Amino acid sequence: MFGKKKDQDVTPAADTPAAPAADTAAKTYLRPDAPAGATPGGGRPATPEVTRRPPDLSAFTQRRDQPPAPATRQGEADHKKLIVGREIILNGEIRTCDSLVVEGRVEAVLNECRSIDIAASGQFKGSADIESADISGRFDGDLTVHGRLTVRATGKVFGKVKYGQLEVERGGIISGTVEALPESATSSEVAA
Repeated sequence: MFGKKKDQDVTPAADTPAAPAADTAAKTYLRPDAPAGATPGGGRPATPEVTRRPPDLSAFTQRRDQPPAPATRQGEADHKKLIVGREIILNGEIRTCDSLVVEGRVEAVLNECRSIDIAASGQFKGSADIESADISGRFDGDLTVHGRLTVRATGKVFGKVKYGQLEVERGGIISGTVEALPESATSSEVAA
């Protein structure tokens, strides 16, 4: 390499071991019990046939030997929650939902529901008789909250409001008729 001329014959020194002779025969790395179609000389190896099985859908169906699952309480998997997403408009009457989340626009009568959560982008117009409310958006209409009414800093409530407990953050707006519910009505329904 360096310092050698092309014409010079280089012989290894006597004290360095000679490099092992290269095996001129092609090496095969196949197992001895490999199929005959697998050739070491560049042929395409045979692929084993794989039998496919159908997907297991038993997780989605109820087993016949089990009784139906009992109804669950709030906070568990069978929570009845209605979410009205952004840019969605919903008109009508809403009944028997545990929680209503409004991110779009709702014009409705809300009965037999536990809570309403109006996001900053959400608007609700109508009437609601519920246990708790958390308002970050806009509410127009009649609102009766037997438990706690929370108006966040971006929240605006306009109309006739009755509440058991009231919490308004700095910046929150309540405008219209506002009155507290009698103590007996709030304590008995919140305890239930």
